[in-house]
Amino acid sequence: MTDPLIRARNLSVGFRIGGGLFGKSILKAVDKVDLDIEKGAFFGIVGESGSGKTTLGRALLKAVPITGGEASYTDDEVDYDLTTLDGAELKDYRKRAQLIFQDPYAALSPRMTVRDIIAEPLEVMKLTQNRRDTDARVREIAAKCRLNLEHLRRFPHAFSGGQRQRISIARALVSGPKFIVADESVAALDVSIQADVLNLLKELQRDLGITFMFISHDLSVVAHTCDHVAVMYLGRLVETAPTRKIFAAPRHPYTRALFSAIPSLDPDSNDRAQKLEGEIPSPTNQPTGCKFHTRCPHVIDRCRKEEPALEQPGDGHEVACHRWRELMESMPA
Repeated sequence: MTDPLIRARNLSVGFRIGGGLFGKSILKAVDKVDLDIEKGAFFGIVGESGSGKTTLGRALLKAVPITGGEASYTDDEVDYDLTTLDGAELKDYRKRAQLIFQDPYAALSPRMTVRDIIAEPLEVMKLTQNRRDTDARVREIAAKCRLNLEHLRRFPHAFSGGQRQRISIARALVSGPKFIVADESVAALDVSIQADVLNLLKELQRDLGITFMFISHDLSVVAHTCDHVAVMYLGRLVETAPTRKIFAAPRHPYTRALFSAIPSLDPDSNDRAQKLEGEIPSPTNQPTGCKFHTRCPHVIDRCRKEEPALEQPGDGHEVACHRWRELMESMPA
């Protein structure tokens, strides 16, 4: 069995905040995450705002410091320890791991042409020998992202949101990465444009063998695009499984509540969204025991005292809940 492209064990990211009379506190944005992303996968990360999805993606890109645990990147050529990566190895990793930003309007410089935007990583990383090679690579990637030569001469203000996002995708692809974090990359687009961009990402994954980590709060998008899903809550993974399996039979109460909010296309459906009481707790003052116990309708005393580990029953479906077995037996599928 080959090694996963991305592997994390007990991965944590914390930030010191505050000060003054009461001193500084630690914000635990990512807390003891175990994760494997296989080569060529389209791996989805879902959860509410503030659950740590973006910070996890940036940690795996080495864009924020990793404060605890282990993380590694392994492809056919290199094996990098992301916790100690720096210098020449970090520069090389920047070619192999890229980010697609959420906002296609803020992500592109209004003073640069599309050609210059896409070419910038090549020039900064010194991946081409001269302008002719740079232009050839830019045209190649632009064509894969459905941009023509006329587009390359224009400035970003001349394009729609969907076209701008294709420019952002082309810029991320131009260095030839093998791992891309797409952070809410279709959230700012209309539904019809979302479908076009998602189909483009799937096409690129298939043709170029790229591994995607797709961060989203839109569960219908994740169901359409991803082949594996991990659910985050307050910096922890609470459930992870292949997409079909987790959507067919979610095991964690938080996952069930999220999935119940997906609108049904069946007009005769009597399913109702499971309302979660209260707000997600502050990352600086996390509850003891299970992080979800303050909002869980199935909480017992053990949940308040003992934090559940991510259990692996052996069927590829992992869940962090003390009561998931009895809840699966008592709750309708």
